[in-house]
Amino acid sequence: MTQSSMRLAGLALIAGAGLAATTAQAQDKGTVNLSYVEWSSTVASTNVMRAVLEQAGYEVKMSSLSAAAMWQSVATGDTDAFLAGWLPTTHEDYYAKLKDQLVDTGVNLDGTKLGLVVPAYSEVDSIADLNEHADDFDNKLTGIDPGAGIMRLTDKVVEEYDLDLNLQSGSGATMTAALKSAIANDEDIAVTGWTPHWMFARWDLKYLDDPKNVYGGAEQIHTIVRQGLKEDMPEAYAILDAFEWTAEDMGEVMLMNQEEDSDPYENAKQWVEDNQDMVQEWLPES
Repeated sequence: MTQSSMRLAGLALIAGAGLAATTAQAQDKGTVNLSYVEWSSTVASTNVMRAVLEQAGYEVKMSSLSAAAMWQSVATGDTDAFLAGWLPTTHEDYYAKLKDQLVDTGVNLDGTKLGLVVPAYSEVDSIADLNEHADDFDNKLTGIDPGAGIMRLTDKVVEEYDLDLNLQSGSGATMTAALKSAIANDEDIAVTGWTPHWMFARWDLKYLDDPKNVYGGAEQIHTIVRQGLKEDMPEAYAILDAFEWTAEDMGEVMLMNQEEDSDPYENAKQWVEDNQDMVQEWLPES
């Protein structure tokens, strides 16, 4: 073997040893279990966090649950964290019941909103006027999964405004499918909606005024983790604690996820790769 060949072989061995050490280090960091709800906003944030934690060397498992089960799973320690604590209004019941059993690390997205959403062409501008146009809306409000906080608030809206429209549960996907169909046929429809959501980029929509303020004002999305995570996995906790982005950032990922045959995990990895300046602010200094 020539001297040049020996030098190249030595470099390859060093590189291989470094890769093996990095892999072993990653395996030693353990697994972070993230719970989430199949809302477009939460799918986006959870997959982004998965990609970031994997970049930091963790294995990540994701569990799709109802909103109530998501909160309960972190309170009991069955999962480590979720990124979808809508406070102070939407999830106030869950938080009030379980706050002593979990840790709120703070806000990861500021300036959210929720309420009843209709196409911009609708003649109705206020929840208070819905009864006058109940027939136009087929006497129904189109909702999402029954465990969602916005459904609890919408039940209260129906009661407070004495609405003659029935709230129908479903899922985020069935809600947007119904919205798409109604708009294609230039029909009226009222859905439970929230910001950020990709549907506002796809269609011209508006929130109905809520003069009784049942839905409350602007909210924030919080990161919620289990007790003991900071001690068990301090670096993972630090990443979850530092995670913060904007509605525009989330909207970019949500729109990627609406492309035909797209994979939310692959989209999240691409977004993380393209936004390393921001990601590095979430990662602890090595």
